[in-house]
Amino acid sequence: MRKLRNLFLAAIAVVGFNVAAQAQEVAHINVSELIPAMPESKAAKTELEKKSSTLDASYKTMVTEYQTKLTKYQGEAPTAGDAVNETRGKEMQDMQERIMLFEKNAEKELTDKQLALMKPIMDKAHAAIQKVARAKGAKYVLDSSIGAGVIMADGIDLMADVKKELKMN
Repeated sequence: MRKLRNLFLAAIAVVGFNVAAQAQEVAHINVSELIPAMPESKAAKTELEKKSSTLDASYKTMVTEYQTKLTKYQGEAPTAGDAVNETRGKEMQDMQERIMLFEKNAEKELTDKQLALMKPIMDKAHAAIQKVARAKGAKYVLDSSIGAGVIMADGIDLMADVKKELKMN
């Protein structure tokens, strides 16, 4: 009976040691906190805002021109001939289509620009996370961002070490 109890305690100790060892293999980091804190992200955000402002100014200019012509043409419509009104109607329709196409292309351009700016930042962050995780002996790194699927994050938090690796404060 005593041997059975000792064997049982030894088995629990081995299982407990394995669980503790596995816990050391898992680390976490809040990527949605890390990326915006990187200096490169701040520069990318500024560049994206500048591009957005430029596109927005062009859009507003087009809309203002459209509205000005529309008001003018509507005022002159009763005295203008049918041929002139038809030509002006076609011109207004073409302007409307150009505005909608511009809006669609501007949205795509901003999305493409954002992806192009963020890819190297994400790559740099992931490389730093992998380097720090390997140095800490972590085999798995979970993203502890809200909504990323982590229920509990009591393991090794890599944020401070990754920020140090990226030479951030």
